[in-house]
Amino acid sequence: MLNSSQAGEQLLHQLESSISALCFDVPLQKLHMTIVGILSLYDIRPARLPRANPDIRDKVNQFLAAKRLEGLSELTLDGYALELRIFAQHVQLPVNQITTAEIRDYLSHFENLKMSSVSKKLSVLKSFFAWLADEEIIAKDPVRRIKPPKKEQRLPKALTIEELEMIRESCITPRERALVEVFYATGGRLSEIEALNKSDINYQAMSARVIGKGNKEREVYLSYKALYHLKKYVLQRLDDEPALFITERRPYRRVSNRAIQRAIKVIAARTGIQKSIHPHTFRHTFATLTLNNGADLSSVQALLGHSDPATTQVYAQVSESKKREAYRKHLVQ
Repeated sequence: MLNSSQAGEQLLHQLESSISALCFDVPLQKLHMTIVGILSLYDIRPARLPRANPDIRDKVNQFLAAKRLEGLSELTLDGYALELRIFAQHVQLPVNQITTAEIRDYLSHFENLKMSSVSKKLSVLKSFFAWLADEEIIAKDPVRRIKPPKKEQRLPKALTIEELEMIRESCITPRERALVEVFYATGGRLSEIEALNKSDINYQAMSARVIGKGNKEREVYLSYKALYHLKKYVLQRLDDEPALFITERRPYRRVSNRAIQRAIKVIAARTGIQKSIHPHTFRHTFATLTLNNGADLSSVQALLGHSDPATTQVYAQVSESKKREAYRKHLVQ
């Protein structure tokens, strides 16, 4: 159990991460001092699920311990813990008394949330109650019959080739250009690129090993352009840090997800492109352009590390729309 000091530090870190993700242009130091000033007015203690039934609280702790042994990341476990804490405070019953009706009633309280957010809550509950059933702690899984809500159909926003070139030309430092090229060439997630070490790069094979969701390792590939700018960046460094991308100022250390987001935002701002551009935009661009250039869906699925083909299929829909647009534009009437 966390003490008050540890709880305060953890809360401070969570607040900084959440707020900075929404407000890219707020200096981190200023944000830190502002939050510290506000928190100093309160007595911070770790949550103990004060209104939760002791049985569900104990079962949640057992579930999280089991998932930790299965190798789930701390980020995923934190998400599970948060969702189950909210659920436990709403449904104050022992786990063997919780019915499908109670769970439906709980989910109906979030009518103002996006369907994707409600789906996430349901997904956590499905995992929790399926584990309880597998462990024979409960006789019947009450969540099994609840179908996930229909997701909003939102097409990923990819860069055009012209926009991609504008971003490349807007890079000033070797690190900026290397970041852009590696994100685009690999189609990697932000967490995957942030975690890369110099030793993970195989220059001869023009590839790298990344750890994706679910701690799954996969190989991604680097273009000649990406390798050129990556070598240029690494060779001009005089530090001994193993991380592939590091901070620009001493003490040198692995660059954070937040700092990468900020760097991409700064580069994009120089272009004048009226589009929200973030690290994941390069993943969308990689998938869309790769499919447009003739790659088959299963290959792109493997390159992106998607476990579900339906996730990759979204990019195929974008690709088909672009093909139709090109056909109508160039068809001789």
